[in-house]
Amino acid sequence: MKQTIIKLYQYNYWANHLILEKAAQVTENQFTAPSHCSSAGSLRGALVHTLSAEWIWRSRCQFGVSPSGMLQEADFPTLASITSRWQEEENAMLAYIESLTDGDLNQIIAYTNTSGTMSFETQLGDILHHLVLHGMQHRSEMAAILTDLGQSPGNIDFIVFLRRLSS
Repeated sequence: MKQTIIKLYQYNYWANHLILEKAAQVTENQFTAPSHCSSAGSLRGALVHTLSAEWIWRSRCQFGVSPSGMLQEADFPTLASITSRWQEEENAMLAYIESLTDGDLNQIIAYTNTSGTMSFETQLGDILHHLVLHGMQHRSEMAAILTDLGQSPGNIDFIVFLRRLSS
């Protein structure tokens, strides 16, 4: 099971890099413009939201800490600031996942929502799967924004990633 999680996160970051590469081709106004394609409001908003979710879930799983809020879009004024922070998060997440055993993936993680008003318990393996699927939802939104701006990231399907691994 751990090897499956590792492969999913390799895919997750491969797809993120495709989005980030194309995001570097848009103007600053396009980067921050409101979009009907994103539940996070804009391309920048979607990037920060997805990064924030990764950081929050890793904090909960790795350290048993439930952050009291999402990362703030205003703290990431440029794509470079997002990319830099995401590289740190990617390195931290991959190191964390590498440290796990198959047995660890069965442990129950107790956490609260960001407002601290609700408590939950979820199996670690399920959380790690959720996070990749959550990222895919928002990457799809970002891909739609980028495509509308003439900067399609191309095919970001998992099978495409697998084919590139084997070639």
